[in-house]
Amino acid sequence: MATGVAARTSNFHFGGIRCKGQSCQQASLVSSLTFNGCIQRELSWSFGVSRFLRFQRFNFSHSPVSENWKSLRTVPVLSCLSDGSVKYFDFSVIGSGVAGLCYALEVAKHGTVAVITKAEPHESNTSYAQGGVSAVLCPSDSVESHMQDTIVAGAYLCDDETVRVVCTEGPDRIRELIAIGASFDRGEDGNLHLAREGGHSHHRIVHAADMTGREIERALLEAVVSDPNISVFEHHFAIDLLTTLDGPDAVCHGVDTLNVETQEVVRFISKVTLLASGGAGHIYPSTTNPLVATGDGMAMAHRAQAVISNMEFVQFHPTALADEGLPIKPKKTRENSFLITEAVRGDGGILYNLGMERFMPLYDERAELAPRDVVARSIDDQLKKRNEKYVLLDISHKPTEKILSHFPNIAAECLKYGLDVTRQPIPVVPAAHYMCGGVRAGLQGETNVRGLYVAGEVACTGLHGANRLASNSLLEALVFARRAVQPSIDHKKSTSIDLSASNWWTRTVVPKSLGRNVMHNILRRTKEVRKELQSIMWRYVGIVRSTTSLQTAEWRIDELEAEWETYLFEHGWEQTFVGLEACEMRNLFCCAKLVVSSALARHESRGLHYMVDFPHVEENKRLPTIILPSLVNCTWSSRQLHKLPVC
Repeated sequence: MATGVAARTSNFHFGGIRCKGQSCQQASLVSSLTFNGCIQRELSWSFGVSRFLRFQRFNFSHSPVSENWKSLRTVPVLSCLSDGSVKYFDFSVIGSGVAGLCYALEVAKHGTVAVITKAEPHESNTSYAQGGVSAVLCPSDSVESHMQDTIVAGAYLCDDETVRVVCTEGPDRIRELIAIGASFDRGEDGNLHLAREGGHSHHRIVHAADMTGREIERALLEAVVSDPNISVFEHHFAIDLLTTLDGPDAVCHGVDTLNVETQEVVRFISKVTLLASGGAGHIYPSTTNPLVATGDGMAMAHRAQAVISNMEFVQFHPTALADEGLPIKPKKTRENSFLITEAVRGDGGILYNLGMERFMPLYDERAELAPRDVVARSIDDQLKKRNEKYVLLDISHKPTEKILSHFPNIAAECLKYGLDVTRQPIPVVPAAHYMCGGVRAGLQGETNVRGLYVAGEVACTGLHGANRLASNSLLEALVFARRAVQPSIDHKKSTSIDLSASNWWTRTVVPKSLGRNVMHNILRRTKEVRKELQSIMWRYVGIVRSTTSLQTAEWRIDELEAEWETYLFEHGWEQTFVGLEACEMRNLFCCAKLVVSSALARHESRGLHYMVDFPHVEENKRLPTIILPSLVNCTWSSRQLHKLPVC
């Protein structure tokens, strides 16, 4: 896990900037680097991020998209060196959402690219993004206004420089998407129709009805499959990053993957690796994220000695469809919650409890247009006070044609279960939605691991602070995917591939020797453990937290992880064995522990992190939480599997 130090008074030197702190004290698992004002003013989030983070570490230790995709993949493309289970590329891209695909299209102009995706290429958080992309495209709007909305929503924990970069460059990224072929809704005048969502002071949300992510993914995938320099490897699950040490620096050389269809371990050796693997919503029992969102990228990066930041800030979308309130109940439990986009409230949707009492004005003067953290906590409070399981979101007072044109996907989904949104309110409940924290990145997506870049939800760039503003996620992914291109090209030019590199690391293997019955028992127990972990996280690390609840979560997770690992190894599992379910489980454990550790380190309530015993915002704690890597990792979940055990 992470080595813990809360740095308060030491002198740190960063490229000639001398900053003074206050005292050093030991903390459990996490390093909450609480810098004082001088660093906040003089040292931005991303200034010299790689050097800074290295210094710190070693001083402490079925959808239209899928149909289109299948029709497009008619000619297999291989423009790389390949030797059976080892493949060599200039660039490896882990993830096929907007960040990974945008990046791949750009770097493919300079070399061969492997896009490695866990399931079907369209199966990413991008495809599930309904609302849209925020950008300043209206003359009455401004970059400064977008910045201010972002910073306010982020509870003033955002990095100002990052916010300015993203808000300034966003409009150009939208224009590039349109040039690639993405089609967005337009008004009668032919201009882009801009919606407004909670937390935004202006109409600035570019959208394709309520299926924006799906449209962006379609356009990008069409471009990717027509590029001869890009090879897409679907159903390849990323196991661990391949790293070495160059003095004090960790260096990334690619990634080990499991082809889940052939059960073959495939090693990708590359000069540059982009991690764009999405979030970790499935650490909770109810999430809007697709099944692939098990925190694989965050966990892999942590094991590879990357610095992690702000993991306590888990965004619960306030309005996921509550199946319990539908006239016709679904026949089976959903794999992921169906999202009711923020834009419904932006278009005038009103929240009521089951007594048909409007409650949001009681909590915030912005009412239904308050940021997500406020709305989610308000709904949570109503549910607990009234002992109810969902609230109602009503848009039926709006013209039928407007509802059906703006929200066709939502209307169709609800109608399948007997609910007409043009006449009836929608039952909704909060669900885990987005990780504001992740792998700490600089302004060009660089990490403290040389050759490793990050973009999208897996990254923590400083944009979101303590709470993400609606529709800023796709925006951030677009901007940082593009910003990571030039440094990646530069790194590629200065790096050569050693064809013997594939032998530098121990081979991981699929446990075929265990037999069917043993594997059946392991998979059954792993599925049970997954549900237990999710239950712990929802009960103790949910929307409202306390020190006691977090400490309870900490010991229960450690106990559960130890019990699960013991079960594995008592049934013949070995250190280098890999399987999809087991590796997902280790990543879920890792991410859950990162969230708990970070939450315990923040003794205040800010944005998405609300503590009943620290209910107020503390100005002197307006600083990012940083988890430093540890060189001593004693659990199977926290260790790179291609390395020998260290304890």
